[in-house]
Amino acid sequence: METHYSFVRPSRAIKREKMLALNFKPFPELVTARLHFRQLVPEDAEEIFRLRSNERVNKFLTRDKCKTVEEAMTFINRINRSISNNESIYWGITFAGEKKLIGTICLWNIQPENYRAEIGYELHPDFWGKGIMVEATEKVTRFAFDTMSLHSIQADTDPRNSQSVTLLDKSGFVKEGHFKESIYFNGKFSDLAVYSLVNKISQAES
Repeated sequence: METHYSFVRPSRAIKREKMLALNFKPFPELVTARLHFRQLVPEDAEEIFRLRSNERVNKFLTRDKCKTVEEAMTFINRINRSISNNESIYWGITFAGEKKLIGTICLWNIQPENYRAEIGYELHPDFWGKGIMVEATEKVTRFAFDTMSLHSIQADTDPRNSQSVTLLDKSGFVKEGHFKESIYFNGKFSDLAVYSLVNKISQAES
């Protein structure tokens, strides 16, 4: 079941005059027909290691591969501290009724003053091509707009990552910019594509 909890929402009768107030306590678990979105726990360390060390997952990401299960545990602890501090929200994705982690999705780089956040996601290759991340992105963007009252969501991706680009297109994101060789990682420059999704209902009521 989904956890119910409160955010301070702007009144629909007036324009927004205050920064968004975030509160991720209790943790907002989400569900869809196939999926369960929950907080990471120490028992997920092995699967987080498998996910963040996978060559195919990391191909277009500008981060170092996870090297040990201990490093994965450190990552889990860091993520959960960020959630406790209401700085970001990060879900582990499992199939409904199962415990094994198959991917993650998050809202981070939250800008309360702009009612905006960035979405991030990753899925183990064993589960690619099944529409899982489309389902997950739709659920999380609806949560972002309907519960958090965000106005817009940004997504950054390497334009060579065709699967990520297709996901964003299917999820209604619009490409806003393409920055040539703007990212430097591991001795190479790469392009960055920036996408966004705007809450049309929020826009109409502003």
